[in-house]
Amino acid sequence: MAIIRIYAGSDGTSHFEEILPHLESRADQSESSELIPGSGIVVRRFEPTRSNPWHHAPGRAAVFTLSGAVDIEIGDGTVRRLGPGDILIAEDLTGQGHVTREVGPEPRVSIFVPLRE
Repeated sequence: MAIIRIYAGSDGTSHFEEILPHLESRADQSESSELIPGSGIVVRRFEPTRSNPWHHAPGRAAVFTLSGAVDIEIGDGTVRRLGPGDILIAEDLTGQGHVTREVGPEPRVSIFVPLRE
């Protein structure tokens, strides 16, 4: 995964900088990066064998899937598969919540962008 920054240097020309997110292990078989300053963007990588039982979204967020896939189940039993290029707006902060099951064989990498309440 590459995050590429383009910026104007003191020499007046454009430059590239590769930003390597520092991913830290979480207790739920996923890794999360720090917030990218000023943007509110969080990068997460989920192990392909991860399954997360009923839970709520921790806050309103737009979730952009970059690679891998996930099945998301809601209260009526409906399951939707999200893959690269799909965007989820997570707003189930109360109620039953949802279940997520990663779909292997590769990890899922997603960008989470917090949304205002």
